[in-house]
Amino acid sequence: MPVYDAVVLAGGAARRLGGADKPGVSVGGRSLLDRVLGACRGAGRTVVVGERRPTARPVVWALEHPPGGGPLPALDAGLRALAPESETVAVLSADLPFLNETTVRGLHGALLASGREAALLLDADGREQPLVAVYRTEPLRREIALLATEYDRLAGLPLRLLTAELDIIRTGAEPSAVFDCDTWEDISAARARIREHGHVLDEWIAAVKDELGLELDVDTAILLDLARDAAHGVTRPAAPLTTFLVGYAAGRAGGDPEAVADACRRAAALARRWSEETSPASQPPSPPSREPGPAASPDGSG
Repeated sequence: MPVYDAVVLAGGAARRLGGADKPGVSVGGRSLLDRVLGACRGAGRTVVVGERRPTARPVVWALEHPPGGGPLPALDAGLRALAPESETVAVLSADLPFLNETTVRGLHGALLASGREAALLLDADGREQPLVAVYRTEPLRREIALLATEYDRLAGLPLRLLTAELDIIRTGAEPSAVFDCDTWEDISAARARIREHGHVLDEWIAAVKDELGLELDVDTAILLDLARDAAHGVTRPAAPLTTFLVGYAAGRAGGDPEAVADACRRAAALARRWSEETSPASQPPSPPSREPGPAASPDGSG
């Protein structure tokens, strides 16, 4: 699939958070901005509009003019930082803790397949989400320029003026994909959700991969099976040590998912062989017991 670019809007006063640095707020050990950057890691060029800060991956920085002018000046600044030949661009706000790469790629695919000018997500109530969307870059630049000419400004204008002039395809998604963090209650809800039983492992693995700069998709089930085999078949401390060694071996073999799976299979087979040696079925047969013979007579005769 062709590569898209991305513009992430990370400015704003965050008044409902008491003026806190919203993009830097941590959810699941990662800033909200880094979580969104993870969702658009497939972008060719990623522009973040906002104050510079450390990020999990390299980005291009831009600032809107005037500062605090709202989403349209920020979007305009982001588009200006893209290459002139940019064809499609994901436009995302930096406060979406559960947006993922699958959703962004799905929007991009829907845009390309439709032949339209934009693909927007809808929330659970059917409202358009223009900051969870993928646009064709040229029509987006065109409409922003027309708005600036018509109103003699972009600051303070609502995004709906932009989307109203575009040919849009609208798609639904998991409600969590458009869940945004505007208040501390939203932050608390997001932090609680990622620690729920059905989400915590995936969230933890995603956080570790981001922290270590890894983009490898790993079959966690096979790793968990290996850890179980090592713990039960050898000894409990063998589980983390074995998975570490498997990762090291896979890295030396190229580091792709196939290398991980191959190292897991080999280590799991070793653990099973190790365990089988202690099973009753694998024990050598006991030597036959000897029947006691007749006692020897004093003169040595049988």
